[in-house]
Amino acid sequence: MESSKKDFVSASASILCVGLGWFPKTPGGLERYVYELTQKLAANKDQVELCGVGMPEAEPAQLVKLTNLASPEDPIWKRLWHIRKNFQKTRTSRPDVINLHFALYSFPILDLFPKDVPIIFNFHGPWAFESEQEVVEKKLSIFLKHQLVEKRTYNRCDRFIVLSKAFGQILHQEYQVPWDKIHIIPGGVDINRFQPSLSRQQAREQLGWPLHRPILFTSRRLVHRVGLDKLLTAMATIKQRIPDVWLGIAGRGPIKAELQQQATELGLDNHVQFLGFLPDEQLPIAYQAANLTVMPSQSFEGFGLVVVESLACGTPVLCTPVGGMPEILQPFSPDLMTSSIEDSAIAERLESLLLGKVAMPSSEDCRQYAVDNFDWNKIAQDVRKVFITK
Repeated sequence: MESSKKDFVSASASILCVGLGWFPKTPGGLERYVYELTQKLAANKDQVELCGVGMPEAEPAQLVKLTNLASPEDPIWKRLWHIRKNFQKTRTSRPDVINLHFALYSFPILDLFPKDVPIIFNFHGPWAFESEQEVVEKKLSIFLKHQLVEKRTYNRCDRFIVLSKAFGQILHQEYQVPWDKIHIIPGGVDINRFQPSLSRQQAREQLGWPLHRPILFTSRRLVHRVGLDKLLTAMATIKQRIPDVWLGIAGRGPIKAELQQQATELGLDNHVQFLGFLPDEQLPIAYQAANLTVMPSQSFEGFGLVVVESLACGTPVLCTPVGGMPEILQPFSPDLMTSSIEDSAIAERLESLLLGKVAMPSSEDCRQYAVDNFDWNKIAQDVRKVFITK
């Protein structure tokens, strides 16, 4: 009987995932990661259940079983109460492995998990510290997030997956997780959806973007840590040498009005367009329309999904030396990294790349690097190996 159990786990596993929201409805790096991972695992014939907040009714063709635990519209205390209640109510089988992605939504149900089923936590970032940077919160709130929610959740887990060594360091140093429990596996990209299928001109025509100007593109949540204020200042510098440069900023967030005012004050109204929310189907087109994608992050960039998406579309990416992004670009093209996070360093490297003083890798090389190293089909198998490790 024991051997048949082992055969089942190696051939097909029952995997319970607890995520955040449903990616097609609530876009975000974490949500996209969980969506892609669960889809790939289910396509591998694993039995996958994804629990989260705001999950839709499962479609007939959906490979992943979706379980909605609460409404995202509810206040946080009510959301957590519903998560526990609905999780208990919907348990009908015992999984082979439990995969957690967000400490807050995992915390209310930790004691409901079978004690002998391995729990793997995908660490997407230090929630408490990110909150401290972006939101004015009381120190007690930050302390509770860190000590009560995150640390207690992590103490219940057997293994961890991080997207970069940089985030492995944070997990080890700030949460005292031993290195022998941490597995570094980068994020993945859907190489069929993100691919160079259009010419630059065709992509620009489809989006209604300028046809004959050097174009920079970035897709970011509009918050302080992503460095868009530094990028705008850099734009004001380089427009003196490259007067027709144009920047498209996709995304929503709390500092949009602040950034728009900054752009106006810097005289960039003819050089910057705030695109707002960019529908997911337009994202690969936007990458292909640009000469260069820019990631000016200032802190807590655990991986940089935009980097591999853009490369898969054949477009080079300039990034700051923050988080996991250098781990992606250093082996490929160190010239695509700035010397620091300051606007002067961003401006210097942008100007060098756009004026041809520093050579950019070809579209073919960008694409091949992404396919060789970040194809979701390979990444999902690497993650699965951590899941089924005895």
